[in-house]
Amino acid sequence: MAELPFPAPLAAALAHPFDYFSDGIDFMALDGFMSASETAEWFRAWTGNPEVDGDEFRVFGRDGTGGYAAFWLVREGRELAEQPVVFLGSEGDTGVVARDLGEFLWVLAGGLGPLEAIDAYGVGLDGRPNAELAAVAEEFAAGGA
Repeated sequence: MAELPFPAPLAAALAHPFDYFSDGIDFMALDGFMSASETAEWFRAWTGNPEVDGDEFRVFGRDGTGGYAAFWLVREGRELAEQPVVFLGSEGDTGVVARDLGEFLWVLAGGLGPLEAIDAYGVGLDGRPNAELAAVAEEFAAGGA
């Protein structure tokens, strides 16, 4: 997997610092996509399967427990921004956060991070809307709220 830069909309959203105590989002952006070797090492440990490489994921962030947010490359022939965003938790919790990057921008704008968006218990569903992230979402994914 060649190293890829973040798509401009994702870079703009991730330039916003997330602080759990002020905005309620447990999310830390990586400096760039996780390398292929790091992804393979993590995915093998996470699944317990030494045969897999995690090549269908482009990891771009994590939560405080070590879970990862990633694009899941399941739509053959589609651009990265058109792929679903998923959360793969450190304790095995998983879920689709958004159907594509535009929807993910609106999730962030609504005050939810990847973990909070898939939280089956609804703990994080009291998102605190964020005007700066809403401006990013409006710029890159207008009409998606």
